[in-house]
Amino acid sequence: MPFTIRDFQPSDFEMLWRIDRQCFPPGISYSRTELKHYIRRRGSFTLLAVDAAPLEPADPNSGNSKKDFPPIPSAKLPVAGFIVGEADRANGHIITIDVIAAARRSGVGSLLLCAAEDRLRQAQCKSVELETAVDNVSALQFYKHHGYSVIKIFLRYYSNGVDALVLQKILLSLS
Repeated sequence: MPFTIRDFQPSDFEMLWRIDRQCFPPGISYSRTELKHYIRRRGSFTLLAVDAAPLEPADPNSGNSKKDFPPIPSAKLPVAGFIVGEADRANGHIITIDVIAAARRSGVGSLLLCAAEDRLRQAQCKSVELETAVDNVSALQFYKHHGYSVIKIFLRYYSNGVDALVLQKILLSLS
């Protein structure tokens, strides 16, 4: 299934919060207040991966015209995942990347990460950092595949006491 990237709209919030709760265990997933804070923070952006399949037009022989079935606005298309990032001067930060279980291993995470990195490059960020739980082996493999390297560890970073690995990727050459 093809996906397209679009910017966050306020009407997306509840869906994104539910996706976050499904993607991460308690203590790592965000509360409504926390997720709202990160989405609204100065310099932040939120991108969504949505189903790009065109909607089927009404059958002209069915007696229903197109005006009886208006196109669904992009905000109503199924969301496969989202990413929240922020640009702060020369550094970027990926706050969270969430992909629903049914869309994993389909390229959605890569599509979101690449779109966020492009946004950070446009903001002149030279590098990007992110955190992942030390026990999230699939995330660590995913980030390493995309050129991220572990640079440090934060002890008991998450509210459930789990440590976090901090990973970094260079986006722009320092020349």
